Amino acid sequence: MTDSAMSETGHNRIWVLADDRAGNVNQAVGVAEAMACRFERIDISYTRAAQLPNFVRRASLLGVTPRSREKLHAPWPELVIAAGRRTAPVARWIKRQSGGKTRICQIMRPDGGEKEFDLIAVPAHDGVRAAENILEIPGAPHRISETRLVLEGKAWRRKFHGLPHPLIALIVGGSTKKTTFTAEMARDMTQTAIKAARDTGGALLVTTSRRTGRDNESLIADLLEKANVPFHLHGWNSTEDNPYFGFLALADILIVTGDSVSMCCEACAAPGGVYIYAPDGIAAPRHRRLHQNLFDRGYARPLGQGQGAALADARKTAKLEVFHHPSLQPARLVAQRCLELIGERG
Repeated sequence: MTDSAMSETGHNRIWVLADDRAGNVNQAVGVAEAMACRFERIDISYTRAAQLPNFVRRASLLGVTPRSREKLHAPWPELVIAAGRRTAPVARWIKRQSGGKTRICQIMRPDGGEKEFDLIAVPAHDGVRAAENILEIPGAPHRISETRLVLEGKAWRRKFHGLPHPLIALIVGGSTKKTTFTAEMARDMTQTAIKAARDTGGALLVTTSRRTGRDNESLIADLLEKANVPFHLHGWNSTEDNPYFGFLALADILIVTGDSVSMCCEACAAPGGVYIYAPDGIAAPRHRRLHQNLFDRGYARPLGQGQGAALADARKTAKLEVFHHPSLQPARLVAQRCLELIGERG
């Protein structure tokens, strides 16, 4: 697949290693797009051996399927951009095959061979020890640029024409391997958004994810139907075009669950005021450190604290308001360093 930047020798200057995790792919592709260069996306599939720790896999194609290996051959690129632990050995292998000429940028900790990477971009909340090749960034890279938001806003504005402002987007994630999005959370978050719409005379733009769960989706839909406030609901299984990017572009206020690093960072790229819903049990410690980093930098505000009855009481008195913040664009910071890496060769 190509978006290719061709060098004088005719080969693709930039490769993006894209595996089967959408969050990883969005981060790597987001950096490549922010470079404003054409690039080639190399899709990587894995065998069970990819589960081995990277001190075993080292700089190798161990754990990469034969079909994916066929895509990795000379002429080698000037730059490889990859994200996530499993792509790191592949990036290191490419660099060695090129005789050290290929520069490699890894997003998130590679968990091995750190000195071989020309650039490692890590979120500030990860608390990685400083080094010459470490770039600390505020949050995770993504693909939501200001230009894209303008285009998405134009594309979706007519769909939501007539809904009263403020438009309040409710972006619902769900359970993860380590945390559970409960019915109590789904009810509490939805009722908070409904109250905000009533208090302000606005409307709700609601979207769920595959992790929300069928029962929670039904609960959210029932609450909205009975609330007597204007709303637009896009369920995970809907066959209609996904308005997620339109929500980001047009919402005056965004409420997002704190279970997803990507969703929180994408929301903070949008112009609307961002509130992160993160009661006890919904977010891992690493996610909580991200939330605090976003709060401290003014990108977002917390939506209540604690859990259970105490949290419900806090919601009753909480007042959501439109506020402005800078657009969170960590991909741009990484892209600049990547351009410097390949620019050094003239």
